[in-house]
Amino acid sequence: MLDRLPLPERNFVADALRAETVGGVLLLLAAVAALIWSNTLHHSYEAVSDFHFGPAALGLHLSVEHWTADGLLAVFFFVAGIELKRELVAGELRTPAAAALPVVAALCGMAVPAVVYTVVSGAAGGSLKGWAVPTATDIAFALAVLAVIGTALPAALRAFLLTLAVVDDLFAILIIAIFFSSSLHIAPLLGSLAGLVAFWLLLRAGVRGWYVYVPLAVVIWALMSNSGVHATIAGVAMGLMLRCTTREGERRSPGEHIEHLVRPLSAGLAVPLFALFSAGVVVSAGSLRDVFDRPETLGVVLGLVVGKTLGVFGGTWLAARFTRAELNADLSWPDVLAVSTLAGIGFTVSLLIGELAFSDDPRLADEAKAAVLVGSLTAALLAGILLKLRNDRYRALTDDEERDEDGDGIPDIYERDKPAYHLRMAEILEAKAAEHRRLARLGRDAGDSDGT
Repeated sequence: MLDRLPLPERNFVADALRAETVGGVLLLLAAVAALIWSNTLHHSYEAVSDFHFGPAALGLHLSVEHWTADGLLAVFFFVAGIELKRELVAGELRTPAAAALPVVAALCGMAVPAVVYTVVSGAAGGSLKGWAVPTATDIAFALAVLAVIGTALPAALRAFLLTLAVVDDLFAILIIAIFFSSSLHIAPLLGSLAGLVAFWLLLRAGVRGWYVYVPLAVVIWALMSNSGVHATIAGVAMGLMLRCTTREGERRSPGEHIEHLVRPLSAGLAVPLFALFSAGVVVSAGSLRDVFDRPETLGVVLGLVVGKTLGVFGGTWLAARFTRAELNADLSWPDVLAVSTLAGIGFTVSLLIGELAFSDDPRLADEAKAAVLVGSLTAALLAGILLKLRNDRYRALTDDEERDEDGDGIPDIYERDKPAYHLRMAEILEAKAAEHRRLARLGRDAGDSDGT
């Protein structure tokens, strides 16, 4: 199984891992596996999670859980950095008018959950350290739910969610860097910054070769990890440095090429392993009851389910109402409500922020993880219902637009003002009516011959 795959199989696996649906499913399976493992063989789960390895002399003698949160998750943020850069230079964020609506929605979608958490937890005398836990949206999970359910939804809805999630990720990264970095160590921080400058200069000089950039990236990450700044910041910084615009003779930009290569590693290994060693909380009737009893955990759940929905939907409405920004003509407000609910799936980044926020209280950190799981699952279920209703609506509209009852290869909706169409339909319906009359006569004659 560990041998090299044949080329067709390797390409198939890599392409599958690039699909949001597959990445989201792997993420979900890893979280379920973590819950089963931690609740059936808790001691072995703790033993593996706490197992330390790595060079102590370099400050990298870390636990498995730490390696996945600081190391592998840096790959995820590297890909997120490339996505953000592409949106800034070639996507929805390149023009202020197009970016205004999702940007305002993302900012309100982070501010309102933080307020909800602060009010709920503060009013009951709980800790305010977890204010940032419900502010994040999980791109992979949210897009996977949208891809599975929204088969007939307009493409503009996915673009809105992607832009919203990318902006959300940017500010989540800033929150981690500003509020959840430990005491700074100047020497490794300066070394990491020097490495980033070297990384940028090599890119500007057009130097190619993974054997140059991968070792340099590892050094940058290790120095950042030892500096006190969360190591995932190194990943997003390098992602933002890649060029995401094409030049003459290029089919795709270097950023798109690197993202195409790295995304399977992120979706197939980095994020699932992080979920495996972060989502393992002991679940019982008592622990689930505690999620709704403790002010901190209740604040997380309400922040994700209620705060995200109110923030994203309210921010979008306010921007459309009081600025020049306009909602895409292909979307309606019920679509925005469904996506606003979907944004309450925090998962990956929320789990990470929960660990950082309650690092001095392991029990509360575990309860915060349980709250993230409950809140994300609740948001996913509610969003799934709303998206299914909208999908059925758009499916009916699509079927109506594609209906070709006269069989001339042109959808009927484009011919309803043409007399020739109605004449053809009259012939078709008359032929059907004649056939039904013939079948009725046959049925009547058969009944008469039977004496009935």
